[in-house]
Amino acid sequence: MRLRFLLASLILSIPLPVLHAQDLAATCHASSSYDLTLKPDGLLFDRAQPAPFHVQVADGRLRTDGKAVRLSAESQDRLMLFERELRALVPRVRAVAGAGVDLAVRAVHEEAAGMQLAPATMAELDRRLSVHATQLKQRIAQSQSTHDWQGAAAQQLADDIVADLGPLVAADLGQQALAAAMTGDMAEAARLRDQAADLATELRPRLQRRMQALQPQVQALCPAIRRLADLQQGVRGADGQPLGLLQVGP
Repeated sequence: MRLRFLLASLILSIPLPVLHAQDLAATCHASSSYDLTLKPDGLLFDRAQPAPFHVQVADGRLRTDGKAVRLSAESQDRLMLFERELRALVPRVRAVAGAGVDLAVRAVHEEAAGMQLAPATMAELDRRLSVHATQLKQRIAQSQSTHDWQGAAAQQLADDIVADLGPLVAADLGQQALAAAMTGDMAEAARLRDQAADLATELRPRLQRRMQALQPQVQALCPAIRRLADLQQGVRGADGQPLGLLQVGP
């Protein structure tokens, strides 16, 4: 699913997930092949293939690939409601995304605390987590397009967070391993070195399990998503085919 901040999320490598696309697919059985951009005067849906590549919805009017589509009065009413209710859904999704950031920050803190990191390391980790969380929430609040969460931009955001937090934790574990080796506890030193080396691999599934606590909030979005899918029913594009901006299965 590709409606990332509206019907999906960013999955970071640390990770600091917001709202998984898989969650909506599994929980709400919802999917879309389109990206979405919220514009002051309407909605723009776009995709690489197949046609229609661009669908514009604005105040009950419809254009597909630049061509105005003649609609019945009922279809116009449906599209007006579709746009209004989709826009009303955006703040709710952003709120869930923000809750996901907060949950992820707590999860990373608790996992780090379980590694018995030095107090100074924990304090710095919490400071950096707070900075990243604030920036990510600002990005969620300001973003108007799902394109903001794709490709190089999303990967760079993930890389920046990993590059900032990962070495801090790994360095602390390395210091613990060195201290253990100097006291002759080679088994503990080896364990700590392995823990540092496998940090990202081992941390990811544990954090993802913790993020399941967000599931009820994701589930609460499902009725509104199903409502959007129902509203588009019966509306057809210039080619006479159903609009199909959003699919929701049984």
